[in-house]
Amino acid sequence: MNFPRRRFLCLTVSAAALPAAIRIAQAQAYPTRPVRLIVGAAVGSAPDMFARLIGQWLSERLSRPFVVDNRPGAGGNIGIEVAVRSPPDGYAFLLVPTSSAINATLYEKLNFNFIRDIAPVGSVARVPFVMEVNPSFPAKTVPEFIAYAKANPGKVNMASAGNGTVSHVAGELFKMMTGVNIIHVPYRSTPPALTDLLGGQVEVMFDAIPTSIEHIRAGKLRPLAVTTAMRSETLPDISTVGEFVPGYEASAWFGVGAPKNTPTEIVDKLNAEIDAGLADPGIRARFANLGSEPLAGSPADFGKLIAEEIEKWSKVVKFAGIKPE
Repeated sequence: MNFPRRRFLCLTVSAAALPAAIRIAQAQAYPTRPVRLIVGAAVGSAPDMFARLIGQWLSERLSRPFVVDNRPGAGGNIGIEVAVRSPPDGYAFLLVPTSSAINATLYEKLNFNFIRDIAPVGSVARVPFVMEVNPSFPAKTVPEFIAYAKANPGKVNMASAGNGTVSHVAGELFKMMTGVNIIHVPYRSTPPALTDLLGGQVEVMFDAIPTSIEHIRAGKLRPLAVTTAMRSETLPDISTVGEFVPGYEASAWFGVGAPKNTPTEIVDKLNAEIDAGLADPGIRARFANLGSEPLAGSPADFGKLIAEEIEKWSKVVKFAGIKPE
């Protein structure tokens, strides 16, 4: 009497194991056709450059093209919507920038919930920012800047690349943590903001190191501090903001996400290949040329970063009353 029952149980276990075996076999053979890497920004932008760099590595490693699909607009939200609507079959991924975490609060109505609809695959890079002033500005250190701004409330102008950009929220976080009253002056992008900072029309800006480094080296801009938790290899002698404002940290970061329900085996395989790329000396050198630092980690690590950044920037957006342009 027990034999049929034992046989039934064996057959049940085998049937349950079959889908897992199929998924593992599919992951081992993956990919069998070109893969899309969706970027919610224009060709030539920072997200696009990182996507093409990591896409080239994955193409070489996995012997199938990883094709960058640029879908700019709405602060990157259009690209996210394209990814969310894509089949979760491992043939569509999203280049995830910092704006994804900021936009979660910045936009009141979105057609997606980032945490719910995008599965983290892995982080790729972190880009340090620098707090910088026009050389004519009297402050030479962060404490001097804070003292000057408090003695002259509403008289210091802070440029940014636009409402809700990293350069904007990094400055607003500084205002929130120090209590200074400085005036935000949004521009349509980084170049015109830097032009006016160089010309003295505005006094301070929080900008990505890669776009400001040559002006700093030429003495046309004065760096007060870098915004990351640790000092930057690009500006090793420059203090961090956090050395004077404990707990302050702001930076741009990039990673890769996938539509929810993308097979875990494929996510893990892609994560391993990305981390291998971030350990490669050639890739690391190219990242350094872009003023960035490799940021390896598991899907869970990247998911934790996204959740923490959404929470942090939510407080800043609400504090400053930031609205999308």
